[in-house]
Amino acid sequence: MQHSRMISLMHARSASCLLFWVLSACWTAAEVRGSQSEIPLSVVKLWASAFGGEIKSIASKYSGSQLLQKKYKEYEKSVRIEDIDGAKLVKNLAQNMEEMFRKKAEATRRLVEAAEEAHLQHEENPDLQYEYFNAVLINEVGEDGNSVELGGEFILEPNDHFNNLSVNLSLSVVQVPTNMYNKDPDIVNGVYWSEALNKVFVDNFKRDPSLIWQYFGSAKGFFRQYPGVKWHPDEHGVIAFDCRNRKWYIQAATSPKDVVILVDVSGSMKGLRLTIARQTVASILDTLGDDDFFNIIAHFKEHLDKLFAKGIGLLGNALGEAFTILNEINQTGRGSSCSQAIMLVTDGATAMYDDVFAKYNWPERKVRIFPYLIGRESAFADNLKWMACANKGYFSQISTLADVQENVMRYLHVMSRPKVIDHEHDTVWTEAYVDSAQLGENKGPNPMTTVAMPVFSTKNETKNQGILLGVAGTDIPIQELMKTIPKHKLGIHGYAFAITNNGYILTHPDLRPLYQEGQKRKKPSYSSVDLSEVEWEDTEDVLRTAMVNRRTGTFSMEVKRTVDKGKRVLTMHNDYYYTDIKGTPFSVGVALSRGHGKYFFKGNVSLEAGLHDLEQPDVALADEWTYCNTDEHHEHRHLTQVQAIKLYMTSRKPHLKCDRELIQQVLFDAVVTAPLEAYWTGLALNKSENSDKGVEIAFLGTRTGLSRTNLFVVPEQLTNQDFLTAEDREGVFNADHFPLWYKRAAEQVPGTFVYSVPFSSGENKSVVLASTAIQLLDDRKSPIVAAVGIQMKLEFFQRKFWTASRQCNALDGKCIISCDNEDIKCYLIDNNGFILVSEDTSQTNLFFGKVEGAVMNKLLLMGSFKKINLYDYQALCKEYAGSSDSARTLLDPFATVKWLLTELVIFLLEFNLYSWWNYDSTVKAQRAQRTMMVPCDTEYPAFVSERTIKETTGNIDCDGCIRTFVIQQIPSSNLFMVVVENKCDCSSTPPVTMEPIEIIYNESLKCDRLKFQKDRRRPQSCHPFHPEENPVECGSANALSFPIVAILFPVLYFLISR
Repeated sequence: MQHSRMISLMHARSASCLLFWVLSACWTAAEVRGSQSEIPLSVVKLWASAFGGEIKSIASKYSGSQLLQKKYKEYEKSVRIEDIDGAKLVKNLAQNMEEMFRKKAEATRRLVEAAEEAHLQHEENPDLQYEYFNAVLINEVGEDGNSVELGGEFILEPNDHFNNLSVNLSLSVVQVPTNMYNKDPDIVNGVYWSEALNKVFVDNFKRDPSLIWQYFGSAKGFFRQYPGVKWHPDEHGVIAFDCRNRKWYIQAATSPKDVVILVDVSGSMKGLRLTIARQTVASILDTLGDDDFFNIIAHFKEHLDKLFAKGIGLLGNALGEAFTILNEINQTGRGSSCSQAIMLVTDGATAMYDDVFAKYNWPERKVRIFPYLIGRESAFADNLKWMACANKGYFSQISTLADVQENVMRYLHVMSRPKVIDHEHDTVWTEAYVDSAQLGENKGPNPMTTVAMPVFSTKNETKNQGILLGVAGTDIPIQELMKTIPKHKLGIHGYAFAITNNGYILTHPDLRPLYQEGQKRKKPSYSSVDLSEVEWEDTEDVLRTAMVNRRTGTFSMEVKRTVDKGKRVLTMHNDYYYTDIKGTPFSVGVALSRGHGKYFFKGNVSLEAGLHDLEQPDVALADEWTYCNTDEHHEHRHLTQVQAIKLYMTSRKPHLKCDRELIQQVLFDAVVTAPLEAYWTGLALNKSENSDKGVEIAFLGTRTGLSRTNLFVVPEQLTNQDFLTAEDREGVFNADHFPLWYKRAAEQVPGTFVYSVPFSSGENKSVVLASTAIQLLDDRKSPIVAAVGIQMKLEFFQRKFWTASRQCNALDGKCIISCDNEDIKCYLIDNNGFILVSEDTSQTNLFFGKVEGAVMNKLLLMGSFKKINLYDYQALCKEYAGSSDSARTLLDPFATVKWLLTELVIFLLEFNLYSWWNYDSTVKAQRAQRTMMVPCDTEYPAFVSERTIKETTGNIDCDGCIRTFVIQQIPSSNLFMVVVENKCDCSSTPPVTMEPIEIIYNESLKCDRLKFQKDRRRPQSCHPFHPEENPVECGSANALSFPIVAILFPVLYFLISR
């Protein structure tokens, strides 16, 4: 029936189709009841044509697009077009990164050597008195006006290399955790001998001025940092920082490990004991990292709050099960393939369970036992200490909450012994992380990685004790890594990225570490975002697996890249090239988009002409691109990129490292684009032009990161003052992307303009941006050499639209219809369905489907627009404090523990461990009013117009009332005019929205999804045990303490019995 209606409809309109056949495709899928549409298609076409011609004339004139196209055409025969060799590109990039990383590692090694030598020459003196610069107390004065003890005058000067912090480049400072005594003999002795590092800090910085923070974290707890900087307590007067809790310290101090935590929740474990036990487990989890598996510490901590004292601890069975799990992990290769340990958190053990240890762990003793006795009673201390001593572990008794952290951290000393005795200075590299101290007021996140090495005692008398002195390290901003990327060779949509041996992102343009742009709050899982979560179109993980396994190769796939704060989507085909970075656990890749993204051209101009035009005031170079490396030598740090280019090109021996190819092309672009300066100036000086100041800015950008701007109004009168500034990161050239207006113009049909209203949380909805791409040749695969555009007032743009919509072709001038009529509604939307013009100005930039759901549904059904499903694996969702995935209020106390086990089993499966519980419990949660933002996966739609459809008419049945609409493309643009009859109430039709929907994984699907581990490459170095270890030290009160490292294979096994 539907098919026959279509046939009759097409026959009825055949004459109309023939009338417009030359101008456009005639197509419709609408059901029409009765006579022809009451909205004449010819009139709407007239409006669209008039508006399109007017707005293109304005955009072309003020942008100077035709002039710039002409200038590049003049060089067409003299330029050379090259295919970009992706394999060669990624190989050179890896070598550059390798060299940069090598320098940082060498600086760290010099610190290690100096620290070990200084300690070797030092004799411990328990009565040593020594004044040092305490990071918190420097420049502090007491009530008497004198410097406080451990303070003193410490010269600090602002330094832009260190985020404009005030620092001292000659000296380091020492930070001591708040819960430790500044003058403890161990601290004073360590501070004294580590003063020798000051000279090495300064020398390292002279050798490599790109270095930032260098430091030594002591096993005693103090932290020596260079350059010296003042530390400020939080609002509670506390500095919670303890270097031994940092991942760089943890990874350098110990080898990877698999851990099973046994928590006794028998009847005696309640009240304060249960609280201490919960905090003990939380502290253990704080010592686990992600060298092998996902860091799920935060999730476990949430569930720890639900431990409930019920049942009897069956310790023997639990120990046997723990050994079985660790053995299975080891046999199947699913774990770290290195150290293994069982953490026992209990308030007592009535036996020593030597039969269990004899069966599973002796005589090799490959699994270490670390018992934690909770409470003040010592009746079972001997049994638990015997377990530790008999299994190369360490026993601790925890009586108060204040004792938890130091006691938990003691196991680190034991786990580090084999590495220390082997004297292996393994170099470790952390995943990317954001240091909260580096989140400036007006700056975004500055992720970094750390290279670190352990520092050992080399004294003969302590050799078999394996004493770890601490860890030395230096930070490497990811921004430093980005400087090695030749962005001009990657093209408009191309990018470089790097991942760790776990598949976690080190750098990628789609990584979003903060809750919200501009905020300082970091997402809880930002440092463990997997490559598969941003390159999600690779459903088989081909790219990820190859890179994790450090292979060299290529891969191709069609991708959907979102832009403009995720609201728009570009579909393209990417070719990926990847290889490993020698000397690190990282791999690097580049993505090049097919078409114009695979080509680069080279032009040539005289050096004199190029430098002359480059130094003009309207010229700027991409702030985050590296034309010349001014960080290599201190005397070059003050130079701008333009100054550095001039020095490099005109001096005989400038001692500057520069990209000569990029410089030659930026000089070429400076010369070719120079005529636009005079052209724009002429327009600005002509009083008859732009009298109403509707056009505010003209701008251009080239493939080399060069940009030019011209203001047609004084800066104070700009409607959007953030545009083309650092505040508008999507609108300028950055280390990882071209400007948004450049990228979108490149995907338009050559010679047409793309128009949009910027999305912003501010009041920037009152401007329209228009931009167009400049191609070198009349070929779609020709390189895009530049893009030009204008910013105009939204009111000016809308006025042009309303003027055009009042025109008609009636001979008497009396129009039968116009957008002023109350019987119709007129909209101007873009190719992604966002409204630029509506009678209701509050609808500006809203998605059209939200305003006209019935019409949008019909457009989707007819094929005028298509819906593209996208996925966000870094999303945040609102969650009620009492919802099923967080805390629960349960009716049955035992069900609390049962529910906890249920949740934990799911995560055990994530590590290919298997549950040994059978349960059947009913859980009932009461929803609390408080909400919080938690990480989640979401699916959301984006919409794109079909380019081949120029005009469409349709009818909508709104509860028996037929509503007609017409959609007509605006010539030479990405815009559409939509005219809708206003006589029917279609409010019953739900709106079409772009709201994300959380992806809910049911337990079965979650299990199936998580059973299959993603590939991870284990660290090559492993030191699980050493025959010369001294196992006698297994529970003395004065043992070393620290937080720890890790890898994650933590498995929580809670002992429960009904």
